[in-house]
Amino acid sequence: MIKSIILFISLTCSTAAYAQPLYKNSKAATSERVNDLLGRMTVEEKVGQLSTLLGWEMYDKQPKKVTTSAAFRKAVDERHIGMLWATLRADPWTQKTLTTGLNPALAAEATNALQKYVVEKTRLGIPLLLAEECPHGHMAIGTTVFPTSIGQSSTWNPALIQRMATAIAAEARVQGAHIGYGPVLDLAREPRWSRVEETYGEDPVLNSQMGIAMVKGFQGDNLKSGVNVISTLKHFTAYGVPEGGHNGGSISTGHRELHQSFLPPFQAAVKAGALSVMTAYNSIDGVPCSSNEFLLSDLLRKQWGFNGFTVSDLGSISGLVSSHKVAATPADAAALAINAGLDADLSGYGYDKALLDALKAGQVKEEVLNEAVSRVLRLKFEMGLFENPYVDAKKAAKLVRNTNHVQLARQVAQESVVLLKNEEVLPLSKNLKSIAVIGPNADNMYNQLGDYTAPQSESNIVTVLKGIQNKVGANTKVNYVKGCAIRDTTAANIVEAVAAARNAEVAVVVLGGSSARDFKTEYQSTGAATVTAAAGAEAISDMESGEGYDRATLDLLGKQLELLQAVVKTGTPVVVVLIKGRPLNLNWMAAHVPAILDAWYPGQEGGNAIADVLFGDYNPAGRLPISVPKHVGQLPVYYNAKRPAPHDYVETDAKPLYSFGHGLSYSKFDYSQLEVSTAEEQGSIQVKVQVTVKNNGSRDGDEVVQLYLRDNVSSTVTPAKQLKKFQRVHLKAGEQKTVELELNAEDLMLLDTKMQWVVEPGKFTIMVGASSEDIRLTTEFDVQNAIQLSAAGQ
Repeated sequence: MIKSIILFISLTCSTAAYAQPLYKNSKAATSERVNDLLGRMTVEEKVGQLSTLLGWEMYDKQPKKVTTSAAFRKAVDERHIGMLWATLRADPWTQKTLTTGLNPALAAEATNALQKYVVEKTRLGIPLLLAEECPHGHMAIGTTVFPTSIGQSSTWNPALIQRMATAIAAEARVQGAHIGYGPVLDLAREPRWSRVEETYGEDPVLNSQMGIAMVKGFQGDNLKSGVNVISTLKHFTAYGVPEGGHNGGSISTGHRELHQSFLPPFQAAVKAGALSVMTAYNSIDGVPCSSNEFLLSDLLRKQWGFNGFTVSDLGSISGLVSSHKVAATPADAAALAINAGLDADLSGYGYDKALLDALKAGQVKEEVLNEAVSRVLRLKFEMGLFENPYVDAKKAAKLVRNTNHVQLARQVAQESVVLLKNEEVLPLSKNLKSIAVIGPNADNMYNQLGDYTAPQSESNIVTVLKGIQNKVGANTKVNYVKGCAIRDTTAANIVEAVAAARNAEVAVVVLGGSSARDFKTEYQSTGAATVTAAAGAEAISDMESGEGYDRATLDLLGKQLELLQAVVKTGTPVVVVLIKGRPLNLNWMAAHVPAILDAWYPGQEGGNAIADVLFGDYNPAGRLPISVPKHVGQLPVYYNAKRPAPHDYVETDAKPLYSFGHGLSYSKFDYSQLEVSTAEEQGSIQVKVQVTVKNNGSRDGDEVVQLYLRDNVSSTVTPAKQLKKFQRVHLKAGEQKTVELELNAEDLMLLDTKMQWVVEPGKFTIMVGASSEDIRLTTEFDVQNAIQLSAAGQ
């Protein structure tokens, strides 16, 4: 009898174990789970897994709870969707406000409701992957807003940016997100382009280090941690140099330049472990990036070993029909994209029915579809979503925008501030009796936050005016006058601003630009603004930067220069603070204003950070990640252009106003004892560089030591100087340190005439200094033997 009972129990357990699908067994290998699930899916379910729909339409906010929307249930039931994008996004494009959008706790409830539906109400219970915009903070209500990427790179501090990325990832993940869009790794060599603020500037080495930092911060060491997200690299590739500055426009680059300048940041980030890559809108040599088999398959996967999934930019698959005209029908476009190696569709209409049609017509083999779906499913398994697709709303409410993250936002903003000029005006005394704070960006919280920013409560943002007020005592009178708007010329109070400046001991004039979206602006289906040339006397928004806002000139818009000139004319000492997203024409102020700070878009703590610098509580050490031209006629004007050196124009010289790497301090740093030693072995080389840096000032401060390299004679044309290594060093007053930097074969290599990566024998020049133009020490070393590395993709 007992044996019969034992046998019955054994058979029952075996049957139960057998009844559970392998893909639901958490102890099984991921590859086995993927294959098992794929084998159970219909073609329609597979295609649905590749669709990433706009997520903010997928929930309904009710007085006491958040539920799934009818649109979501229909998309799941009829289209079997597997991913959503920007579910928690709030801005004028999505029409989500502080009232209609979701706070962190409600956001967690919303994503839980979405997951509960797909897990419990679908045949296979496959959880969703939820992607969110995360370039300088999670673009959702209640999160921490950090400086935009151009400010992040101005810190020249990858370790700090990795800490920032870790914080952003945690805030997104605890609300239910799994993918963070970012970093943007496009080289910005065209400042008229509207998205410069989203980049790390003009240099591939600096971009690479910032990209690595973001990937490591986002993804961490364990995707099941509950505080990490998958990093999506943008935009693959060469998106940041459009002809004429037109966003998404055609680009012109040679194959060698593509490999030497535009691809290295992506390769470095893939090597660091990035698990997702987004294609760019542009074409390269006539082939759109979203259907470019060389980029998506040959290079990314076969050569670089990329093991994640690729995703289109919003609408770029359908753009093969509508924009590039390389496909006649949506089905043709879907076939071109997926056959080239583009796995997922950000839009929901690039694949979907079009891909099903292409499959039925034999344009796409099911094996190709299976490969794309398996890449998406693998990450769902590796994030542990089949075991735990839900998040804790109480944890979200507690972690998002916590005190430590706010303090970190202030630190990133402090380290990003670039002191462009200072004629003994800064730092200011806290004992001043009167300060005039003037300008359109002095007390406008949205203007200092940049694009891809959610609506904010006023209490969360510290403007420059508030920062200055926080810094000085009750005996200092702070008089604020806006003076004018960024663009609108229909109203101004310059006379009042002049009066305020005359009655002050110093005038802080806060100028620049804005990426602040408003509810009156029209938006394209991609989210970029629809921009038309201003006409008539109708009031216009401040927005002159941000996606879609390309410029023909780089001049200060509106009456800003007129305002500044009137204030300077009073004779009161003037400090200009720039808040903006791209390099602007600073010629007049550089000639007539004694002190200039560039803060880019400094985020929610920008006002405190700027005040810290103005009053000397923080010694500035930010460095420019992009050159500031004197005139648009100089463009492009990036520092590492290939030889020969540009010659002067009739109207002006060829040099930028402020060069890449430029930035001043309240301290003086001296360089000495540059020493170089080389060690060659077959197939490798090590070049060790040492330099002594001393703080000869009276204040503690940071110096950014920059090492540039020149290949004196090379078989193909190379730059006269190229940044290779850098290090931000803290030195107390009077302290000196020996900074050690090391070069290897990859730092010395070039693409030769046969498109081979090689290190060629000969002399190299090392230049060490404080910027690309402020070189303090120079020496040479010899490479004795050629080193063959690998071939570039043909």
